[in-house]
Amino acid sequence: MKTLAASTAISTSKFLPGFSAIVLGLTVVLGLGFLQDANNYLHNAAHDGRHSAAFPCH
Repeated sequence: MKTLAASTAISTSKFLPGFSAIVLGLTVVLGLGFLQDANNYLHNAAHDGRHSAAFPCH
């Protein structure tokens, strides 16, 4: 019974950081990448990041 509880805890501890990284990445690439303000430095940084990752944006 202890083994099952330990494996569940390990599985959960690996899931949360991975899920958080995916959410943060999508926020940066999709959320900030589509901002349209001409003087928006966040948009420019995300836009350059999309190009460097070979992610189509035009």
